Amino acid sequence: MSLQQSLFDIDALQSFSDLSTFTQNIPVEWVESALQLSSKATIRRRRLPSDQVLWLVLGMALFRNEPVCEVARRLNICAQGLATDSLLARSGVSQARRRLGADPVEWLFRRTGEQWGRERYPGDDWNGLQVLAVDGAQLRTQDTPALREHFGSGNTGTHRQTPYPMMRLVALMNVRSHVLLDAQLSPYRRSEMRLADDFLDRIPDHSITLFDKGFWSAAQLLRLASGGEQRHWLIPARKGLVAETLHTYNDDDHLLSMKVSPQARKRDPELPETWTVRAVSYEHKGKRRTVMTSLPAQRYDTEAVARLYRERWEIEVGFRDIKSSLQHNAVTLRSRTVELVYQEVWGLLLAYNVIRREASQAAVAHGQDPSRIRFKFAYQYIAAQLIVMAAAQPLSRTGARLAELRAGIGNLLLEDRSRPSRPRTVKISKTRYPVDRNAAPLK
Repeated sequence: MSLQQSLFDIDALQSFSDLSTFTQNIPVEWVESALQLSSKATIRRRRLPSDQVLWLVLGMALFRNEPVCEVARRLNICAQGLATDSLLARSGVSQARRRLGADPVEWLFRRTGEQWGRERYPGDDWNGLQVLAVDGAQLRTQDTPALREHFGSGNTGTHRQTPYPMMRLVALMNVRSHVLLDAQLSPYRRSEMRLADDFLDRIPDHSITLFDKGFWSAAQLLRLASGGEQRHWLIPARKGLVAETLHTYNDDDHLLSMKVSPQARKRDPELPETWTVRAVSYEHKGKRRTVMTSLPAQRYDTEAVARLYRERWEIEVGFRDIKSSLQHNAVTLRSRTVELVYQEVWGLLLAYNVIRREASQAAVAHGQDPSRIRFKFAYQYIAAQLIVMAAAQPLSRTGARLAELRAGIGNLLLEDRSRPSRPRTVKISKTRYPVDRNAAPLK
């Protein structure tokens, strides 16, 4: 029997057809603390209990192509003793989601990120430092007046607005386990750099954080390095930087002194007039590239620092897993109100973390590197075992079932191979009709 056939064999899945994956990873006391944030999260007759609505939000992330009421039916989510058809009506589910709100789901995501993102696995460290990355992504929402007014949108080259309102997402990821430590959501108009500033102080000690070049800021980088113990950073050099060489370690490694911009010092008068950074250069595809870092040359050699920055791509892989695997490349999110959009995305990030953490635990159980687990198949594996839970009691706990689940996930290992190089390209518009570039922008 092939791996795919054994993976989705219904008889095998029946032995753990419940929500043990969620409940074993997310302690009940975390759920209770999260639900305290919802002022309307009370259990009333003929209403969905708030804890089951929380699992429903997670189920929405796992079954993106299913209607919400169908997700509730598949996961056997209903009030105990009140399993009537009215509870599965679309209006009843929507009302239950509105009562829950976004705050409990956000709190639970942050709690799991804080706990799981700091977990260390064999081979996880780089020279004693935990490797993290910060980057941003965009999510499209339904095009309604309320969502467009709240989230806003970008302008195209023709001064037209983008077809859908846009939400910004900036995340902090452990690039070895791919678990998200933290994230910030906001309307499109807010910059990624300002969003990253909100969780800068929560970056753990003894870590190295990899940034995209768009996050270059003397204020942020100095604050990161000085705010804890052994908190280092690595970022590509910006074009046109003016610097003075203070020391040369070798032809590809220099210690530079740069001025802090007057604008930055005006916003924060405590910033110094100058700051020192280490510049490491290397050849990549015939081009010379330079990264700037706070790592001292006495402890971290030039080639190791240059190789390390390649791991920043792992956060892009995480965003791809969220958009491609969990969201099935859907054009937009499914919610149509501002509060429920935030709730949906926090649930999406929470479900992603649950899958990533479970995959990491399975990898460790098999003596493998967590980064070698196939996210897509691990997600499909967990989703498949949840589909057959309709006859089971929801939220039951069984350690043996979780162990069996991890045994199956452990078979979904990537082969050792280098990632193929695919340069980024701009997708060509699929419209067959000419665009009037003199047309007035949309109102």
